[in-house]
Amino acid sequence: MRRIGNVVTWLSIAIITLAPYQCLSASIRGDPESWKSKWFEDAQNTLKLRVSAVDNKNVAKNVILFLGDGMGISTVTAGRIYLGQRSGSTGEETLLSFDKFPHVALVKTYNVDRQVPDSAGTGTAYLCGVKANLGTLGVDQNVRRKICGDMTEGRKVQSIIRWSIAEGKRTGIVTTSSITDATPGAGYAHTPERKWQADSQVSGEAKGRCQDIAKQLVVNNSDINVLLGGGRQNFLPTDVNDPEYGSGFMGIRTDGVDLTQLWLEKTRKLSPSSAYVWNKNQFDQINADSTDYLLGLFEPNTMKYSLARNKDPNPDEPSLAEMTEKAIRILRREPKGYFLLR
Repeated sequence: MRRIGNVVTWLSIAIITLAPYQCLSASIRGDPESWKSKWFEDAQNTLKLRVSAVDNKNVAKNVILFLGDGMGISTVTAGRIYLGQRSGSTGEETLLSFDKFPHVALVKTYNVDRQVPDSAGTGTAYLCGVKANLGTLGVDQNVRRKICGDMTEGRKVQSIIRWSIAEGKRTGIVTTSSITDATPGAGYAHTPERKWQADSQVSGEAKGRCQDIAKQLVVNNSDINVLLGGGRQNFLPTDVNDPEYGSGFMGIRTDGVDLTQLWLEKTRKLSPSSAYVWNKNQFDQINADSTDYLLGLFEPNTMKYSLARNKDPNPDEPSLAEMTEKAIRILRREPKGYFLLR
């Protein structure tokens, strides 16, 4: 118990002194006495700020959940140091935007059947509030991975996206991975296998019995207002050329259904103002003040890394920031508010 107590005490000290360390300049580092007094002065200021803070007890109208897949402490630390070093400091003293939040917590991640989890089971936990087995999406722990026979209605769990729609809110998903990947998929799909993103990927006894993730998105969740990401191949048939890469890259659907066209048909029954785009030029032309439904699929699989995209003087796909801004502008027109997964 003493060791646990020491760890908690150390964490408390680290959290308290994190903000003051940002103020440590290079000149102070060279003067030990100034360095010491600056630490105490800034620590006192941080304590006063925390003690005087008033809790916000209002009810949130809009919710944006930033879910960084695989974004553990070591990854965040690396990002913090990298940002600081790019700004000319040593890096460790830098604060990321969310380091400055009034409330910060650590989350314990695991699957019911695994100590080391994957983003399907954890995505289900984050978005549906229920722990699940490795590789499963939108179902409880009674559904085993790849076992389609375990899928019953009572074992499906609903996400905060469906809850928000039931409340009359607008909803959206923005991602740089495939829109049918595990983390975004946990917001709308129910499947025993995260890899069944297109019908051609559904295998074994499940083929013809369990619906693939892309089809679930279009057939059962066309009321989600904004869907932006990658994964275009999962929506196009095998006899359709990819619109960007041509005949060298085809869709992977074997059911012959073009889900982008089916999505347009379904959303235009809800509103005449819906659009499907697959490149930045089309995306930029979308009027967020008049568009009610937007599907953007910018790569056959995952989108490009930001480092690679930023080197292109004329990128052919929007950035994560641009997609997020467009989504918010579409969603915020709903008086009852919105939920955005990013």
